[in-house]
Amino acid sequence: MEDIIKIENLTKSYKMYNSKQAKLLEVIIPKYKKHTEFKALDNLNLNVKKGEILGILGRNGAGKSTLLKIITGVTTQTSGNIDINGKISSLLELGTAFNSELTGEENIYQHGQVMGISKKEMENKKQEIIDFADIGQHLYQPVKTYSSGMFARLAFACAINVEPDILIVDEVLSVGDMAFQLKCFKKFEEFKKKGKTILFVTHNVSDVLKNCTRTIILQQGKKTFDGDVKEGVELYKKIITGNSTAKSTTDDKKVAKNNVKQINDENSWKKHFNQNPNLIEYGNMNAEVIDYGIFDENDKYLNSIDNEKEVILKSKIKFNKDIDNPIFTMTIKNFNGIEIAGTNTMIEKIYPGKYKKGEEAVVEFKQKLPIAPGSYTLSFSCTHINSKGELEVLNRKYEALLVEIISSKDNVGIVKLNTTINIKKENKDEE
Repeated sequence: MEDIIKIENLTKSYKMYNSKQAKLLEVIIPKYKKHTEFKALDNLNLNVKKGEILGILGRNGAGKSTLLKIITGVTTQTSGNIDINGKISSLLELGTAFNSELTGEENIYQHGQVMGISKKEMENKKQEIIDFADIGQHLYQPVKTYSSGMFARLAFACAINVEPDILIVDEVLSVGDMAFQLKCFKKFEEFKKKGKTILFVTHNVSDVLKNCTRTIILQQGKKTFDGDVKEGVELYKKIITGNSTAKSTTDDKKVAKNNVKQINDENSWKKHFNQNPNLIEYGNMNAEVIDYGIFDENDKYLNSIDNEKEVILKSKIKFNKDIDNPIFTMTIKNFNGIEIAGTNTMIEKIYPGKYKKGEEAVVEFKQKLPIAPGSYTLSFSCTHINSKGELEVLNRKYEALLVEIISSKDNVGIVKLNTTINIKKENKDEE
């Protein structure tokens, strides 16, 4: 498949000055160098194929927005080449092309001009944009009189209804009220079905898992991961909790191999279940999740979960350091890595107190799991809030157990509803 975006050795540098005086002196006296250089992007190489949905992940300041601004032409690179083969529409800085003195209707045509679309083409698209924005008679008033919500609706409608080859989305799918948000997501789904190329930036990893076909991670302006969506999302979770850099994917495989040895422990709960030899594990190991399992109310092992019956999910944690008020967690994911449900002791307002080095805790999560029948994974972890007020991951074992949820009746969606349906037949007297 052909490349629709090709980026080679892309660098964007900014000069950083300690004061305005230093900047002025450098302008007046070129030999007077008083700046440091900040590289928002550093020698980035990236090829995007037609029809790909690329999720771009990274912490704030990693270079994500800079990359999108260069692709859309909002800013220019310091060095490197970028080749784009298609028309771009950006949901990056909504309304950039708008003139606040013009009416909404006039701005529709102005947006078309900026996009390189003829007036005749915009005439054909105009009603579709008006219907999508749905701002009524405000359309014929100057944009400067709009509320922020109305402005966003019209800008979004203009950007998404011009049939681009490449759509760039940056954290803006949730503009307007709930009805408008639903309309936005449906339009986004249309683009996916049409095979459009989409560059998707968000901090919501569930959206990346649901929508993207490939993921990259940016760190300090460099691309440090490029590949499978699920693997990228799990790595990104480690990065934002300070437990990993993107170079540590090989370490994950070592952790998985080490965990195979634990499977043979005769006294363990987990040997009775369908374990995942490729579980994802990380943390500073000041505490360790050493065992886990699924039990019924009589403490018997369960190899499948009936979504109508109460079950107990257990984890056993050993402390390798004194920890005050650890947080014990449980999470259920589907096989795409999307979190379906979960809880932890902090959410439940349970504060376990202090655990000393060498002590162990057995944690029981007792509940029904009203989830649609299917295959899922169970994850367990132990974290805590450190002295700086930051979440510190002690040990996470993600996707540790593979489990089947069963049901005695069919289900629609992912949640099982306990519904009682009453039907009354009413007979009207014949006249």
